[in-house]
Amino acid sequence: MLKMCVMGVRTSWRTVADGEFFCPDCGGDRNYLRRTGRRRLTVLGVPLLSRGAAGPVLECSACRGHFGPDALDHPTTVRFSAMLRDAVHTLTLALLAAGGTSSRAVRDTAVATVRAAGFADCSEDQLLTLLAALAADTGRVTGSYDGTAAGLCAHQGMDPCGTALAIELHETLEPLAPHLAPAGREALLLQGARIALADGAYTPAEREVLSTVGSALMLRPADTHRLLAAARTPS
Repeated sequence: MLKMCVMGVRTSWRTVADGEFFCPDCGGDRNYLRRTGRRRLTVLGVPLLSRGAAGPVLECSACRGHFGPDALDHPTTVRFSAMLRDAVHTLTLALLAAGGTSSRAVRDTAVATVRAAGFADCSEDQLLTLLAALAADTGRVTGSYDGTAAGLCAHQGMDPCGTALAIELHETLEPLAPHLAPAGREALLLQGARIALADGAYTPAEREVLSTVGSALMLRPADTHRLLAAARTPS
């Protein structure tokens, strides 16, 4: 026997924006519609009384699932990859500033690390020129230098992790940290450790930078110390 629904609540949706997000149900990047709605009491399918606002929600264009606006807090796959590349680039510059750039081993390791992170065209000269530009333009690296990449290479007295560089490390790493598994955060710190260890033991300046990196990645100080000690011990 067919039963008729005499009374109910119906939501009328309206699209107010669109974009791309990481869909939790699909597990990948998808387009979405940002929608708001009005609930109305219906009698025999006819809308009568308003029952208030609904949403806003994000509606996935693929699975049609509805999610809260906080779903946009999760970066898309493309955005996450860019964040990770930028994080490696920033910590590499900070370590070059901390340890000086006179060591060929350090420079080679730095370039290889940045290339592996996704900047395939990165060169030694590009890194050194950027470091010199940061020093000259923003004061993020202090110390005497002649404004050239070669002069920067010869200099060893740079500020290990000046206030501006420390802020930049936090600004780059902290938004990334919640989206990395613990092993991912540890791996990022260890990439920095390998750069610092390329020419021997950590210097106090390099330790300061790596401690800042660990803090920005939301690692406990004890875990940061353990990881840096393990990286120093040959396997």
